[in-house]
Amino acid sequence: MKKKKNNFSRRRFIGTSVGFAAATAVRGSSLFVGPSILESQNKPNSLIKGVQIGVITYSFRSMPDQSAEATLKYVVDCGINAIELMGDPAENYAGKPENPVNPRDYYALRRSKRAGETLSAAQEKEFAEMEDKMAAHSQEVAQWRSTVPMDKFVELRKMYNDAGVTIYAFKPRAFGMNNTDAEIDWGLRAAKALGASHVTLEHPGDDAHTQKLGSMGEKHGIYIAYHGHEQQTPTFWDTALEQSNYNSLNLDLGHYVAAGNANPLEIISSKHDRIMSMHTKDRQTPEHGKGNVLWGTGDTPITQALQLIRDNNYKFPVTIELEYDIPEGSNAIEEVKKCLQYCEKSLS
Repeated sequence: MKKKKNNFSRRRFIGTSVGFAAATAVRGSSLFVGPSILESQNKPNSLIKGVQIGVITYSFRSMPDQSAEATLKYVVDCGINAIELMGDPAENYAGKPENPVNPRDYYALRRSKRAGETLSAAQEKEFAEMEDKMAAHSQEVAQWRSTVPMDKFVELRKMYNDAGVTIYAFKPRAFGMNNTDAEIDWGLRAAKALGASHVTLEHPGDDAHTQKLGSMGEKHGIYIAYHGHEQQTPTFWDTALEQSNYNSLNLDLGHYVAAGNANPLEIISSKHDRIMSMHTKDRQTPEHGKGNVLWGTGDTPITQALQLIRDNNYKFPVTIELEYDIPEGSNAIEEVKKCLQYCEKSLS
């Protein structure tokens, strides 16, 4: 399929985010939001020298309250005005059936297994029971998604927008190969109701599925941005990009470096018109251990990437993803603030 010209990214991002600039230029104005948890004197502004710095709300996974209202307060407290929203805060706000499994416990065990760590017999049993409960819950959620109206997602969008925060991407667990077409359709409709220009998901590694997602995304006018970890290469997304102009990149620059790819800035330059958003973290190269470290201490060229985006007027947002270990005595909000300060210094 023939690719569009270089204004593709600018048009698609701005076209689905009407009012974005207005929402990002009001640092000094007053803020009023109904719930007391959201009270603040100023609206945030993380548009720096033309580069939109955002955050994925996954960064706040360690915080005790995971509600939509609390998540919004975390974002505002960081001084950030644009986000990639994980599915749970939005879906729970809309009344999704309660998960019988603590997601943090489940994903902690899953990460350990993926990393090749040996689990105890009790942990293996607990993980298996969690997976059974999660599977049953997934079926219940699929049924709920098939009937839930969009009213609460529109309401959530207004709450966030009134606080000065725009949702540019939505990441529910609704676009996998095990999800029904009805769930995928729901996810795209919900993204549109939230004001997002794109949804993000792990690249499925299946050409038929990316073909289907691209077609369904085009139907709704929502872009499908595929995320990758250490399987990312310069050609990782090529088949999906050729399949549909609605298939795109959710590049992860830190994982790209940890995968051992040479010249990580080149993929930004060569594919900037197909990048919808870029996850940003500081990871080391394989030679240095692939660690996920404090910003400025690893091998990821964050400063150079930000300056490349600024100098070439690329319009996709840069998404802070907090994945390094939070130092003792700190918390996710304080660490995201540090990442934002790093961006500000890099772009000054």
